[in-house]
Amino acid sequence: MQNTEPFIKRVKMDNWTAALLTGVACIVGYLVVWVKKINSLRQAEEKIKRARNRRDESLQHAEQAVLRYKQSHPTTDSAFILTLSLSELTQQLNEGLLRPEDVLYSYMEKTLAVNQKLNCCTEILLESLDQLTTVGSNKDGLLYGVPVSIKENITFKNHDCSCGVVINLDQPAEKDSVLVQVLKKQGAIPFVRTNLPQALLNYDCSNPIYGQTVNPHNPQKTSGGSSGGEGALIGGGGSLLGIGTDIGGSIRIPASFCGICGFKPTAGRLSHCFIFRMKLVSSSPGPMARDVDSLALCMQALLCDHMFSLDPTVPPLPFNMEIYRSSRPLRIGYLESNGYTHPSPSMARGVREVKALLEQAGHTLVPYCPLKMDQIIPELFLKGVFADGATTLLQKLEGGPVDPCLEPQVFPCGFPKWLKKTISFLLKPVFPRLSANFDALCGVGSVPELWKQHAAVEDYIQETIAHWRSCNIDVLLCPVTGPAYNFLYCGKLLTAASYTMLYNLLTFPAGVVTVSTVTTKDEEELKHYKGCYQDMWDKLFKEAVTGGEGLPVAVQCVALPWQDELCLHFMKEVEQLVKESKK
Repeated sequence: MQNTEPFIKRVKMDNWTAALLTGVACIVGYLVVWVKKINSLRQAEEKIKRARNRRDESLQHAEQAVLRYKQSHPTTDSAFILTLSLSELTQQLNEGLLRPEDVLYSYMEKTLAVNQKLNCCTEILLESLDQLTTVGSNKDGLLYGVPVSIKENITFKNHDCSCGVVINLDQPAEKDSVLVQVLKKQGAIPFVRTNLPQALLNYDCSNPIYGQTVNPHNPQKTSGGSSGGEGALIGGGGSLLGIGTDIGGSIRIPASFCGICGFKPTAGRLSHCFIFRMKLVSSSPGPMARDVDSLALCMQALLCDHMFSLDPTVPPLPFNMEIYRSSRPLRIGYLESNGYTHPSPSMARGVREVKALLEQAGHTLVPYCPLKMDQIIPELFLKGVFADGATTLLQKLEGGPVDPCLEPQVFPCGFPKWLKKTISFLLKPVFPRLSANFDALCGVGSVPELWKQHAAVEDYIQETIAHWRSCNIDVLLCPVTGPAYNFLYCGKLLTAASYTMLYNLLTFPAGVVTVSTVTTKDEEELKHYKGCYQDMWDKLFKEAVTGGEGLPVAVQCVALPWQDELCLHFMKEVEQLVKESKK
């Protein structure tokens, strides 16, 4: 017994030592992780500071350049230049009545003023001033001398394409995207890059690098997203033509919120021009402008031999002006609600009023209902966007701050798969839409499941085309989400954008035309809004759009794949009829 006592003491001592060492190791490990995190945040702050300094310097240089030009050209009538439509401007430039430098400096001055109010620009492209010396070599281009704004995620030589994500800073692009090259070949002058939401997967417009962009009609509202900088700048008069991108409504929603026109072409009709891409849900670059003719002119300029040569993956289909200018009566499908998200009273009224105008003009309107929306949005769209369980998104956001507008979206993405599945199961009886979303955030799970997902999307596209043809319609009139939201609601209401998301999934061309404004009566009716499910999301949507009196009201126009010109023709018809009705 006496012999065992020293052994027991040694064991106790060894246990105590092991416990002490384990505790020390845990503390050291925690300190290492903490130091790494602090260092990572410090590096992120330094990157953000450099990016903001670059923006501020470009704005200051632009202000000085504008001041010098105004002093040396006191007779330039900037106010007149800013009133011209794109077609009027191109005509005056081609006839030599205006010079490209007069136009560029006029819009640069206006952009600087708009940006001070709306915070819509990430930088002025000072290269545009140098381009003035060479733009004459492209005088035959359809966009000769036209200043064009560019969304920040579109690759532009020697500039970051951050997508509002810190990890992407300090990685300037090595060359211009195909679309930028084509714009320059057509004589356009890209002169400013515009703001977007962090990581693009949001229809607000705020990020930790450049901050929040606000609405040109009401600074207490968001401009929409993800092409919200474009929407705000064009809506505020600082640009008359811009290039945005659209993966769930990112051109159409800010066009709706800001009272302009926006067009998402058929997926693949234009060259892919930005770093964010996926296959299950197709993204598309497209034009944003004050009127439909400007969208059509931009598409005509881009769909040229130069683009087809630079990017052989794009079908060589030039713009068909005959279809765009057609005057034949159309057979038009229409819907006020898709059964998944009920539109606000103002947006439903917009569809009804446009329907009446179209019928008076001799077009045939027939009811239409999209198929299986309650299944398609979570199972095909969301699961397609988050096919990897949101792993890539979370990786991109590591080491930097998450913007408040994105936090509600990102937070559940970080849950382990078993927890997402459990929450989905528990929510199913009481909140079926949120339950389906949690299940979608789990992703597809495996390569065989990914193949099944691809097949399901293709099947749905064919099923929708068959349904469309059974209704014997040429085009479709439907709502778009809106009016412009109050801040910090977009991240809580991702699937409220179901009206636009659907046509990215289907790859159909779709565009937005502003047709009215929110009235006092609309606001009164909104007080009684219930929604489709009468759940938390419907209540949040009502809160999001409250206080919208005077804001733009828009409708969405849709056509079958590769019928982009027909879609634009339909948009033009809507625009024209609305304009005539207001005389």
